[in-house]
Amino acid sequence: MPSDAVTDLTDVFEEHRPVLFGVAYRMLGRVADAEDVVQDAWLRWSGADRAEVREPRGYLVRITTRLAIDRLRQVQSRRESYVGPWLPEPLATDIGSTAPDTAEHAVFRESVTLAVLVVLESLSPLERAVFVLREAFGYPYAEIAAVLDRGEAAVRQLAGRARRHVEEGRPRFEVDQQRQRELTERFLAAAAGNDLAGLLSLLAADARLVGDSGGKAKAPRRIIESADKVARFLIGVTRSVPPGMEFGLLELNGQMALLARQDGVPDTVIQFGVQGGRIQTVYVVRNPEKLGSLAAAD
Repeated sequence: MPSDAVTDLTDVFEEHRPVLFGVAYRMLGRVADAEDVVQDAWLRWSGADRAEVREPRGYLVRITTRLAIDRLRQVQSRRESYVGPWLPEPLATDIGSTAPDTAEHAVFRESVTLAVLVVLESLSPLERAVFVLREAFGYPYAEIAAVLDRGEAAVRQLAGRARRHVEEGRPRFEVDQQRQRELTERFLAAAAGNDLAGLLSLLAADARLVGDSGGKAKAPRRIIESADKVARFLIGVTRSVPPGMEFGLLELNGQMALLARQDGVPDTVIQFGVQGGRIQTVYVVRNPEKLGSLAAAD
């Protein structure tokens, strides 16, 4: 293949890479899995017959989605034996600061939050694909049907089931970035100051803490429920924070989060689901395999 043809292939693929990664990550919840799928899509793309590819973006989204469905079916069995609760891998984002404040952007941003990705775990691979393509990327039903090689009526049924399930399973989180930052800063101050009353004032009465360590770090292997139990657990943890631990704020999955580093290495991510002005869910990710991509995060 001539060098200019290879360059053209690469340029077209790189143009659409962000969308392909966005689809794969929402489908799989793991950065490494998403990157593997995108790499497989590149191999398919580089070997495709150009004469049969009328619209590169549609072709690339189609093969990426199908590859992600296959990968999801493979990893679901591994997640059944996962030690403790499973949470998606945190993803550094800046979509809150660069995209226009529109209803479409709000939906796009919400589709990548930990809360929504957790709910998506309970969907079938096909339902998840339809939800991602429809709700996050706004694909028409006819195009989704072509991607999945299904009839449009069947796709509409899948979309309806997926949407109802997600609506029932996710809390109505506030997405205001300033409010998220204020709550995160107050939470850090209260925890660092062993301020039990301060923590309780931030937590909803039925607050929950979900920890993900995969058995590779210390974290609760069961969900902690009630504001009092969550607050007391957090106070206990902060009293044993080792020297050299540093905390910083950054945007992960479209929302504000705390990133703790031990000697510069990502150690813990803490993020919140907020409802009614209070913290409804505390997400704690400590599995080192899910923190590697944050090594260079600000």
